Amino acid sequence: MDAFYPRLLVRDFPAAVEFYRGVLAELFGVQPVKVLAEASYANWDLEGQTGLVLFGRAMMAGAVGTEELPTDGPTQDSTMLVFKVADVDAAVPVLTQYGAAVVTEAQDRPQWGAGLRTAHLRDPEGNLLELQSY
Repeated sequence: MDAFYPRLLVRDFPAAVEFYRGVLAELFGVQPVKVLAEASYANWDLEGQTGLVLFGRAMMAGAVGTEELPTDGPTQDSTMLVFKVADVDAAVPVLTQYGAAVVTEAQDRPQWGAGLRTAHLRDPEGNLLELQSY
């Protein structure tokens, strides 16, 4: 298998690119490999460990024939991106300056793992993000 990576299907492609471009640059020093606005496609190589791809939700709906389905609805989260960072408390303001909303403040989570500290946020699309450090 050549690749296994998350692809976020986003409604507002320009806003999503701006958010992840800023956050990934500040937290990890990573710039996008490719941004194709006309194709609603952007990707990042995160130091060869994994990648992140953004793709326009409308483009994918057209490809799989689901354009007529609702784009929103109340539901529990079904996906989450996790960022391992050196310092959760220092990373939260980086994400919020790019438009993330804090869901849970930084806190220790000993029940999830010894020394684990997390914070949860939502990106401008509403995707759930977890910052974690040990």
